[in-house]
Amino acid sequence: MALDLLPPSMLKAIDLLPDEKTPVTLFTRHSIREVVQGQGLAGYDLQLTHQGRDLAEAWGSYLVENTDRVIQHCISSPIQRCVDTAALMIQGADNVTIEPNTHHIEIIEQGLLVEPGSFVLDIKKAGPYFQKQGALGFINSFVNNALPGMKQPIHGVVDVLELIYNTHPTNDYGLSLAVSHDTILAAILAIISGKNIVTREDWPKMMEGLFVWFEGDVFLESKLKWIWRGELNELNIREFQQAEQQL
Repeated sequence: MALDLLPPSMLKAIDLLPDEKTPVTLFTRHSIREVVQGQGLAGYDLQLTHQGRDLAEAWGSYLVENTDRVIQHCISSPIQRCVDTAALMIQGADNVTIEPNTHHIEIIEQGLLVEPGSFVLDIKKAGPYFQKQGALGFINSFVNNALPGMKQPIHGVVDVLELIYNTHPTNDYGLSLAVSHDTILAAILAIISGKNIVTREDWPKMMEGLFVWFEGDVFLESKLKWIWRGELNELNIREFQQAEQQL
């Protein structure tokens, strides 16, 4: 089965979701792509494998069947493997929807879900560090605010969270998709969790993500809740933002 390739934590997360009246967003890495050579620096041209395509579609079907939710909105990195992951998840969801409507969902490409865009301000300054350190080293340097040409870490994370807040479903039984990349997810997870070291074990696997939702009618006054690898966490956005000003 295609779902055998899904990180097991994703299936466990479904049991921790809030009731169906609370809309949620799945903020996820793309599905399985072609193998990269070298330091793990994935080019924009790497595509999903056949297994990756089957997994994305099966996961979309499973989500709808097992949460009673309906995909209402979708944002994605402009990179093709992310757009394809989103499209296949929507297709899978639509295959099991009693009253199909998910095929009308537009995949809105967002520059904040790719680099440069999320955290990189000046690729000429930051790029050489990525090439030298590799993905893991680069993200560890970023988390510790030790790189030129980058946003302040909390500021960068708030930008992405606000994007997700503004594209979050508002109706009961709502599910939104946000498809991005491992580096972006790894950085965000570390920063919102208060970690200053990202290990290989922390690194998001392909088709692994976090379920997020917000409590509050104004982003800066809201509380973020998220499920990652079987644990439910929460964060006060205002206090989180203020921590940046104290650095």
